[in-house]
Amino acid sequence: MEPIYSSSEHKISIPPEPVQVKISVPPEPDQVKITDVFWAEKMRLVREVVIPYQWELLNDRVPEAEPSYCMHNFKAAARLQEKKRKEGRAYKAPVYSFRGFQALPEDPRRPEEDQFYGFVFQDTDFSKWIEAVGYTLSQHPDPELERTADEAIDIVCRAQEENGYLDTYYILNGMDKAFTNLRDHHELYCLGHLVEGAVSYYKATGKDRLLKAACRFADHVYARFGKEEGKFHGYPGHEIAEMALFKLYELTGKEAYKDLACYFINERGTKPYYFEQEHPEENAFDGTKDEYHQAHLPVREQKEAVGHAVRAVYLYSGMADMARITGDETLCRACRTLWNSITEEKLYITGGIGGTHVGEAFSYPYDLPNDTAYAETCASVGLVFFARRMLQMDPDSRYADVMELALYNTVLAGMAQDGKSFFYVNPLEAEPEACRRDARKSYVEPVRQKWFGCACCPPNIARLISSLGSYVCTASEDTLYVHLFLSGTVSVKAGDGDAVLDVDSDLLKTGRVSFRVRKPENTPYTIAVRIPGWCRDSYRLEGLGDWAGDYYEKGYLYLPLAAEETSFDMIFDISPVYVEASGKVREDEGKLAVMRGPVVYCSEEADNGKDLHLLRFVPENRPEEVSESWFGVQLGSRKEALSGEQSGSRTEAPAEGGTEALAEAGTKELPGALSGNGMVFLKVQGKRVKKQGKAFLASGLYHVYEPPAEEEAEIRLIPYHLWANRGEGEMTVYLRAAEN
Repeated sequence: MEPIYSSSEHKISIPPEPVQVKISVPPEPDQVKITDVFWAEKMRLVREVVIPYQWELLNDRVPEAEPSYCMHNFKAAARLQEKKRKEGRAYKAPVYSFRGFQALPEDPRRPEEDQFYGFVFQDTDFSKWIEAVGYTLSQHPDPELERTADEAIDIVCRAQEENGYLDTYYILNGMDKAFTNLRDHHELYCLGHLVEGAVSYYKATGKDRLLKAACRFADHVYARFGKEEGKFHGYPGHEIAEMALFKLYELTGKEAYKDLACYFINERGTKPYYFEQEHPEENAFDGTKDEYHQAHLPVREQKEAVGHAVRAVYLYSGMADMARITGDETLCRACRTLWNSITEEKLYITGGIGGTHVGEAFSYPYDLPNDTAYAETCASVGLVFFARRMLQMDPDSRYADVMELALYNTVLAGMAQDGKSFFYVNPLEAEPEACRRDARKSYVEPVRQKWFGCACCPPNIARLISSLGSYVCTASEDTLYVHLFLSGTVSVKAGDGDAVLDVDSDLLKTGRVSFRVRKPENTPYTIAVRIPGWCRDSYRLEGLGDWAGDYYEKGYLYLPLAAEETSFDMIFDISPVYVEASGKVREDEGKLAVMRGPVVYCSEEADNGKDLHLLRFVPENRPEEVSESWFGVQLGSRKEALSGEQSGSRTEAPAEGGTEALAEAGTKELPGALSGNGMVFLKVQGKRVKKQGKAFLASGLYHVYEPPAEEEAEIRLIPYHLWANRGEGEMTVYLRAAEN
């Protein structure tokens, strides 16, 4: 067995001065073609299933799912604008009245045509959907999808106010209170997502109607916000506008968008605290109360990742953009410090962040509970955003390692294999009865849900996976940095021509990745290949013979290219290893998890029976690889085959009593019950403990301790992201190590 890999224990690292910055940029989605057997299938699923399904959901045409009301609101706002134009001066605008953070119709089947419904940020369901559509169209032109998108854009643009304002919550409820509750009402969050969607769609199609609408909204905000007297001196309650405005600046070159983003970041957390002024009815506070919004300190003084996890990583992503674009070294150091806070103290092994459901937030350092983990899908999506932006300034494998970890585990776990149900919360341990009966775990679902009223996660998954090509690599004028190992082709600018990289990746099966690089003649060019942390520096470089000039820096192997075409292979050690957490993580003391490459594994009741907590890993036993078909068998107490539903259904639990009872219960083939698409499944010989001490209460609930009996148990392990695709049952990532 490989040595047990243990997280190192250390204090938060504060980067020393000076900050060394190497600027690189990601390729556009249309510069990358992904053919990877695993990821191309995920992208196809988003393209063919998730995007059409979400469009139906946005229009409230999926009866079994919670209504979105998103397009209902845009249509209502468009009708209001038409009414305003027709009535002219006789028009009477709605006067604002607060109807709750989420407003619902009395009869969900008959919502009133002129009313706003849903959450205050409901507009963003459309914006994230259109962003995913843009990324998809850039690689797979689809006239029918583009026509649907154009029709949706027409509705959205007709909802816009003459002054550029575009947030249906206030348009329908009363513009007299616009921008008066930045902390809670998400107008600037809506702006950010609208910008991101508009930029994506413009780049894919060249159509600028939505982009012009987004620019008009951004112009309106720029005119209303700033240090000048008479302007709002606030900043977003829920961040994303910052990185979106930098994206809009880089597309248009308009300085106002950069200045507005910089203003939001620089103003945040300064005194007097804006949110305190905005809400004088609440008790005065010294700023610590507003850790939730990352507004407790100026951003350059923040040393610990705190508050709402999604908002935090969105802010940090915008800070990284600002540091790169403006050359702000102090801000760059702050980003690195906050990155270290997340990854050294607050990161789950699955790439999840956010240890507590209270505020959907980061908990205190090393508090990483498994069964009550929040680990929101959106937070891991945001962590990927942050990691890529850090890589653009600093090609260090520690960023790409975490980006890869989040992608292969928590991000993918957020979506079922069929693309039609989703996790908002991603625990590392689940017991269905506890989810139903323990109020402390009521937010943990043992099966994915068709949709959410607060549906930030499903479209976030879609927009990330459909833009995956922008995370595979980044490029400077003379270097191509390879961060992720996916089969495909990428073309980037090199001198007077293009450098083209072809990758044939068998990473998930064998650890082998083949590269072919073509570059313009007489153009100095280097390829820098990440050496992932999970291979523990165990890798081989093949095909270059006595290669000279290569060097290693910050987890990347740099290969200067002399010939116009160069081919080579990297073979990484992807053998399974046991992983343990730092001794500071109390929840995981004495427990082990299994990883193979970037993939974290878990045990499910479907394969191992109930009472997973009684299973034990034996560290001396190496996990073995098995075929996918081996997991096409459902072990359980029922004799009939389960329905074809891949997710979202509650089923009877397997028989109690461990492996013996399971064997007696019989088996049923479930064709396609789990589809790895290149993933490897594992089994390992372990133990199942049986308590055998003498009871000292008549109930038998407690026993006098005696060393427990142990029986041999074959433990089956599946990739974490595949859990809960075979109905309801227990799941755990960590198991205790057997006592010697």
